[in-house]
Amino acid sequence: MAFTAASLLVSLLVMASSATDGGGGVQAQPIVPAVISFGDSTIDVGNNNYLPRAVFKANYAPYGQNFVPRQPTGRFSDGKIVTDITAETLGFEAYPPPYLSPEASGKNLLIGANFASAASSYYDDTAAMYDAITLTQQLRYYKEYRSKLAAVAGRAKARAILSDALYVVSTGTGDFIQNYYRNASLSRRYTVDQYSDLLVGIFSGFASELYKLGARRIGVTSMPPLGCFPATIRLYGKGRRDGACVPRLNRDAETFNEKLNATVRSLKARHAGLKLAIFDVYAPLRRLAEVPAEQGFADARGTCCRTGTEKTRVYLCNPTTAGMCRNASSYVFFDGVHPSEAANVVIAEAMVEAGIELVT
Repeated sequence: MAFTAASLLVSLLVMASSATDGGGGVQAQPIVPAVISFGDSTIDVGNNNYLPRAVFKANYAPYGQNFVPRQPTGRFSDGKIVTDITAETLGFEAYPPPYLSPEASGKNLLIGANFASAASSYYDDTAAMYDAITLTQQLRYYKEYRSKLAAVAGRAKARAILSDALYVVSTGTGDFIQNYYRNASLSRRYTVDQYSDLLVGIFSGFASELYKLGARRIGVTSMPPLGCFPATIRLYGKGRRDGACVPRLNRDAETFNEKLNATVRSLKARHAGLKLAIFDVYAPLRRLAEVPAEQGFADARGTCCRTGTEKTRVYLCNPTTAGMCRNASSYVFFDGVHPSEAANVVIAEAMVEAGIELVT
């Protein structure tokens, strides 16, 4: 993280430390009252565990082996994911719960909720293919959450929490690697340019609806470097022995990101008082994938856990070979598409720096 960004966050935390504890001392308060997340497996904290038919789940070892209490939670990593790290950076001592879990009730709702679902997407058809929670349904759950929050906190306080909360939207990867690249009828119907227009149009409508419902601080992740995942190199690298990223897939991600940038500018101009920032995951993750040694990583092509060989298993840890590498922090990727906790720390630092404008 840049020194200026880190210094500003420390200053904000000090200013936010206004509440007194039982002993008359100062108790630190988070910079924002809540974190509310929508998206896919990059930020799913366990919602898919409660979906019996969901194709993608991280409810088995070795997922979570470096996450206290060292057992699977539904997070697709060996440990923390970017929203966990971001929440800690903002001053939270606990993480917003997965909305479908029993923990998403009572006072736990005061710090936010997580609606993300592995294999969800901008395009609802993609999520439906894998029995994930569609983005449309995540928005319905959010409306339900608003009512539950009002019942716990009272209407006035609930409105204040929802207005000042940080909203995170992280999805879209599956729209390409689990649908567009695998679905000949879809790729015949749309060029990459047209498909990206479709996806960013969905985001625009989603962000506008959140704004209408009171959201004022929204961060959306860029498309990651699709061609640098171990799984996509394996599937689309055409047997390249050098293991280099697949240029065509990265160009597709760049096309999407250019359109997302334009859409964000348009939304900010259209909606008064809206703070909207892009959390750029493309640049830091591509740098990690191409020059891992710069950040102290030893391997950016292999995976810490052994992945499967067919269908959806090429993306995830193989449950029949549940072992993992000795040192996950030396790997950029934990499985075929998800970063290790150590890589998530690097990505989260870039996200926090980009999101300073949302919390100031």
